[in-house]
Amino acid sequence: MNGILRNTHIKTVGLLIGLVLAFMMIILSVVLGYTDTTLAMAIEAYTAFNGSNEHLIIQLSRVPRALVGMAVGISLGIAGVLMQALTRNPIASPDIFGVNAGAGFFIVFGVTFLGITPVQQFMWIGFLGAAVASGLAYLLGSAGKGGLTPVKLTLAGAVMAALFASLTQGMLVTNEKALDEVLFWLAGSVEGRKLSMLATVMPALLIAWVISILLSRQLNAFALGEDVAVSLGQKTILFKFLAALMVILLAGGSVAIAGPISFIGIVVPHFARYLVGNDHRWVVPFSALTGGIMLVAADIGARYIIMPEEAPVGVVTALIGTPFFIYIVRKGIFQK
Repeated sequence: MNGILRNTHIKTVGLLIGLVLAFMMIILSVVLGYTDTTLAMAIEAYTAFNGSNEHLIIQLSRVPRALVGMAVGISLGIAGVLMQALTRNPIASPDIFGVNAGAGFFIVFGVTFLGITPVQQFMWIGFLGAAVASGLAYLLGSAGKGGLTPVKLTLAGAVMAALFASLTQGMLVTNEKALDEVLFWLAGSVEGRKLSMLATVMPALLIAWVISILLSRQLNAFALGEDVAVSLGQKTILFKFLAALMVILLAGGSVAIAGPISFIGIVVPHFARYLVGNDHRWVVPFSALTGGIMLVAADIGARYIIMPEEAPVGVVTALIGTPFFIYIVRKGIFQK
């Protein structure tokens, strides 16, 4: 499939435009909301801080929120590309395959039975939950006649997502204290997140971003078929392990800080391929930028839906992603 951006020069310009748009979305996220602020106020909050309510909101809420939203959006966009390439399944994503649900279950388990409350500690439990969910989905999808197939893996992921979601709800029903602590987080939100929380997961996310970009050429070979990839000299077992590990880091870190946010991983890779085609050397960076832009834009919209209250950003991404998911199925892309 060829994208609408056909040559390298135009794709490079498109990437630069994406960077500018991402920066603009961060600025809009900082200045827009229930409390009226301006770009000048945002600059003064760091150059001439006066302790005003506006300056405090900008420093303690708006800027961390914008940066967390961008980082999580980038991570989910890349995770979606990796999962769709690995499984050759156009609807693969961390939420569809139960990775987000697994991370969420382990975090709620930690809050309910281990008394873990700081979000900083969520990261390691989130990574563990993402890894367990991924491993179980892979084992279940590999069982039976014919081994691992995209359809079987999709069904296995759906089973894992339903299982972990049900277990999570069961724990919350029996523990009202845990429900109060994690309910808004479970809906998916970047509101109230601090820079210290982002700093905790950022090293893992940065490593995963860089390695994912380095794997993009290998993704092209793997997309031709595993036999072809082997004939081209690719060590497919090592490649699949590294790619799966990156998905765990990206999804686990994102869920730990922002909760399970749906549909970014499905929508974004398709939009990136519409722009640049199937070359993963371009799909990965375009998906990263598009994911960040989409999540920050959704977060801005979440501030206005039920103002003066705020809707979780996960609700807005679901509203955007559900029609797109239906479009994919109706068009028969899944069968292809």
